[in-house]
Amino acid sequence: MDVKYINPFINATVACFKNMIFVDAKQGGPIIKREPFPRYDISGIIGLSGGAQGSISLCFPMKSALDIVSGMIGATITEAGTDLADAIGEIANIIAGFAKRDLAGLNLSISLPNVIISNHVLSGLTGVPTIIVPFTCPLGPFAMEISLKTS
Repeated sequence: MDVKYINPFINATVACFKNMIFVDAKQGGPIIKREPFPRYDISGIIGLSGGAQGSISLCFPMKSALDIVSGMIGATITEAGTDLADAIGEIANIIAGFAKRDLAGLNLSISLPNVIISNHVLSGLTGVPTIIVPFTCPLGPFAMEISLKTS
């Protein structure tokens, strides 16, 4: 997967956190996902289709998700539920939408967000490497998984 397809998602994540959650998100070094696969407590997943197929996922430990969403909405969220799921889905949707602008040449369509809340592992497209980009911010760590196959 070419870095020119990953950078728009990284840039969109940094911009979203700065403008909507009012914290600086710092990216770590991207890695190719290998076994043992990381486990997450909550993930917001957006499907991508058009000139590229795949998904973008934002994945969080529960404490990070609760603190990030609390910062975003300006009220304390203390447990997993509808408010948390909706906010995580919205963050994923905003990031995918921002990145889509910078990937206009791919004519991407983005799906509605899906949110998984439980101890889980994500899988990407078969035969396509998944890139994990770790992030840290003052509200906790999180990761982005990108699995994208261009036509």
